[in-house]
Amino acid sequence: MTAPTAPPASTTVPSPDGPGRSPLPGSPELLRSVFRRHAAGVAVITAQSGGRPAGFTATSLNSVSADPPMLSFTIGTGASSWPAVRDSDHLGVHILGEHQQDLAGLFARSGADRFGPGTDWAPGPHGVPLLDGVLAWLVCRVVARVPAGAHRVIIAEAVAGDPAGEGRPLLYHQGRFNALRD
Repeated sequence: MTAPTAPPASTTVPSPDGPGRSPLPGSPELLRSVFRRHAAGVAVITAQSGGRPAGFTATSLNSVSADPPMLSFTIGTGASSWPAVRDSDHLGVHILGEHQQDLAGLFARSGADRFGPGTDWAPGPHGVPLLDGVLAWLVCRVVARVPAGAHRVIIAEAVAGDPAGEGRPLLYHQGRFNALRD
């Protein structure tokens, strides 16, 4: 008696566009292309280092755990804000509203004076720079900086915050800042 043979392995993967399309090989461009289709909330991460505030726009913010209250985000080690994030025990996490596209752009732009006269902010708990007018903010204690290629995944625990800002969230999709549609 002979054992039944398994059918040959398929070389294609079904896709939303129909059967028969072959998957693309993993690459930086594939990842960027896929994530352009993923709408993400927009946050600004801030830190205080050497008596100077630093910050950057992040779309990689994620909730990690409710108990303890932890979140994560990523930052490139070549980013101008990396030294401040690397050296700070506490960070600010600000959820931006759709009315804050200019602020998101400012904190995303290399070489910009992010904490200049046009940015309303004040020192918060643990000396963390807190931005005014955001939908919500947290001050977080850094618990880990995990290497991930040319980036670090920052894991932090919320120690203070305020969720009471008004408005609707700012989103990032297809390489642009966007608002929710009604």
